This record gives sequence, C-alpha cells and structure tokens, in this order.
Amino acid sequence: MADVQINEEWKTVLREEFDKDYFENLVAFLRKETERTTVYPPGPAIFNAFNNTPFSEVKVVILGQDPYHNPGQAMGLCFSVPKEFRTPPSLRNVYKELESDLNIEPASHGDLTHWSKQGVFLLNAILTVEKNKPASHRKKGWEQFTDAVIETLSAKKEGLVFLLWGNYAKNKKKLIDETKHHVLTAAHPSPLARTGFLGCRHFSKTNDILLKQGKQAIDWQLT
Repeated sequence: MADVQINEEWKTVLREEFDKDYFENLVAFLRKETERTTVYPPGPAIFNAFNNTPFSEVKVVILGQDPYHNPGQAMGLCFSVPKEFRTPPSLRNVYKELESDLNIEPASHGDLTHWSKQGVFLLNAILTVEKNKPASHRKKGWEQFTDAVIETLSAKKEGLVFLLWGNYAKNKKKLIDETKHHVLTAAHPSPLARTGFLGCRHFSKTNDILLKQGKQAIDWQLT
C-alpha cells in the first residue's frame, strides 16, 4: 500500500477520516488482501478520482458502486475503463444518451479521464475489489469513507451537480444538502435496468446549471 497517494487538497479536507479506527482497519485489510491475492485497481490508481479532480475543482459528482473486477479494467474512475478495453454496456448507454441529448457521437473508447480533468468527480462507493470477485470489498470501510466524502463536498462546497443513477446512488441523496446543491436522478444506465436512463438529459441539464452559476460548462466530447 506504499504506492497509494491522494491529492493534497483531499488529504487536508479528509484528514479526520484517515485518523478514524474504521479507516485504519480498512488499510490493514487491504494490506493483507494485496499480499494474499490480486486487488484492483492497482495502488497508484485507487484514488484516481481524487487525484484527477482536486477538491477545489469539483463541479459535478457522478456516483458509481464498485470497480470493475476483470484484469486491467479498473482505473479508479467510476464507469471508466482504459482505452484498450471494450466500452462496458452501461457506458455505451451513457454514450447513447449523450448523443441524443447533445448530439455527441459515441466515443471509440471508455476512458473518462477527460471528464475528470474538468471537474467531474467520478466516485465509486467502494474503491477496491478482488480480482474476478465483484463486490468482494463491500462493508470493509470504503462505504463509510465515501459517504464522508459526499458529506464533506455537500458541507464545504456550493452549487455542485450530483448525478445519481440507479437505486444504490439514489440512496446517497440523504447525504446531500439540496438547499445548496442540485441533485439529478435517473435509472442506472445498465441495459439490465431497461428503461429510465435514456432520455434523462442529464448532460445538457448539468451544463445549464453550471452556466447559470457562471461556471464553465463540461465538454462531454471524448476524443
């Protein structure tokens, strides 16, 4: 775990969390797991969302559940996979919505780094997983940590746009002060959810909200 790093801004605002017993237990669990088996994403990528989007730059928050568990796919950004991998089904539906909403042609890859560098915080509720074992790091402490991240964003920032897709993400709504922030909800983009995501127009709505606040719109086009 020595190669795990988190952006200094985040380190400062989350300092109290890192000192709590649950987080120390989580670190101990991860140390054992990395000695015993393969954990994704690799250490340097665990806090990729935080490192790509410093606290002061967060404008939009998209919440995912846990990392991809197949070799090489997890990169520390929810819904995102490295360019050499096939775009996952949920992300293909995100691209379909982008096309109908903003006439943006689907990208040829699934790497969302471009979004994260513009203030789109791509946060999974659980930040690690054992190889080939989905949701294997549930209830080990990550959820408590990422709930605290959402609460910190809600308390210390204003005018954020939270995109909550699917019931798991919608359950985080209670952590957000809706008198200060904008919460947009929809079904999960997974094809298994069938209906409710396509047609949500969250991308144009997000940009409208940002522009009304005098902030720069997100360039959702991926190249």
